[in-house]
Amino acid sequence: MTVALSTIDETLLVTIDRQPVNALDLYAITALEQAFATAAREVPRGGVVLTGVGGVFSAGVDTRAFASYSGEQRLAMLQAITRMVAKLLEIPVPVVAAINGHALGGGFVLMLGCDYRIGADVGASRLGMTEAQAGIPFPAGPLEIIRHELAPELLRRLTLTSAVLSMREVRDSRIIDELCAAEDIQSRSLAQARRLAAQPAFRTVKRQIRGGLAQRVAALASSGEDGFCIGTGSSHPGM
Repeated sequence: MTVALSTIDETLLVTIDRQPVNALDLYAITALEQAFATAAREVPRGGVVLTGVGGVFSAGVDTRAFASYSGEQRLAMLQAITRMVAKLLEIPVPVVAAINGHALGGGFVLMLGCDYRIGADVGASRLGMTEAQAGIPFPAGPLEIIRHELAPELLRRLTLTSAVLSMREVRDSRIIDELCAAEDIQSRSLAQARRLAAQPAFRTVKRQIRGGLAQRVAALASSGEDGFCIGTGSSHPGM
């Protein structure tokens, strides 16, 4: 099992379960894509919470797995990443990120794809986008998300320097919405998902605010094209 699904009081809890750091191989990415597609189709009334096990949200793509793939498998992974985030953005109800630890690369992008973000106030946690340091550009879908979600100055600084921030630095940069004690993060995130979902016009307003982003990423997923990543020849993904 790499992705666990459970329902708590009409809220769907999606948990990345690929220890030790919840790194994403092609199988895990496909499992997340399927979980998000299910949530978009069988809409949970109380919203969705996305988290990871073991005190880690997600360390991004499993670089060892990626290095072992053939060229066709690497391309399939990059395309699957864009399809995965497209399905995340397609969910019409609130999606809350319960960021219980490290969120790097693809984990950071998954966090940005969520509508509300709660971080565990743990000093050791590190968050960032180290794609430049890892040696490969962003896949098309994640690139669209980070351009939409981050202010230009912050986008430039985080991506070009591969800076890694603490949870409080990320909160102070307004990338996440709030911090809470680590032991409270699941209950707090579930409660917030239900509170947001209870707003009568939430779905309509989400389409107004994030619908354009969702449409652009869906179009990229349908095209299967990724001009920045095809043919890079790198064995070290940044996602």
